[in-house]
Order: sequence, then C-alpha cells, then structure tokens
Amino acid sequence: MKYEFHPEAEQELYEAALRYESEVAGLGRRFGEEVERVVQLLLEHPELGSRLDNDLRHFILRRFPFSIVYAAATDLVYIVAVAHGSREPGYWQPRVQDR
Repeated sequence: MKYEFHPEAEQELYEAALRYESEVAGLGRRFGEEVERVVQLLLEHPELGSRLDNDLRHFILRRFPFSIVYAAATDLVYIVAVAHGSREPGYWQPRVQDR
C-alpha cells in the first residue's frame, strides 16, 4: 500500500511544522515525525480511523491538536487534510471532489 497527500494537505503539514519549529526548536520535526508515524500506521491498518462518512475517516494525532483526514482504497491511503482541531469542521470537503 502507498499514500498520497492532497496538495493542500501537504501544504498544511508544511506550514504547521514551520510554525511549531518557529516556536520551539525541534518541535516542527517532532510534529512531522508524528504525522509520519500515523501515516505508517494507517498504511498497515487503514480501518483504524473513525468514520466521517462512507469514504472518509480521520485519525487524531497523539501529541498535537491535529487529525489526519483520509480515504483508504485497496492500494492507497489518500490524505485529504492535516486538520487543526480549531478549524471549521469539514473545511476540507471541497478537496474530496478533487480526487
């Protein structure tokens, strides 16, 4: 199984890591490592996340106020959003039509 980020989800990951790194040295790296850990976990067990609808799930990060919103197919985990918990729920829904 492989994974792919929606371009805006990739941008969210990058911007969050930069912000964390600007606050505390090494925190951006730890954020990136946590996202990587979750992505690897989802590649092995794509059913772990809580269902949002028939196609989408989300998985809450352990040490950061973010969740990974994704769709899982037979051979692909497609990451729709790296969503901060304080953002408007479902702001990423237009991205689903992009795939």
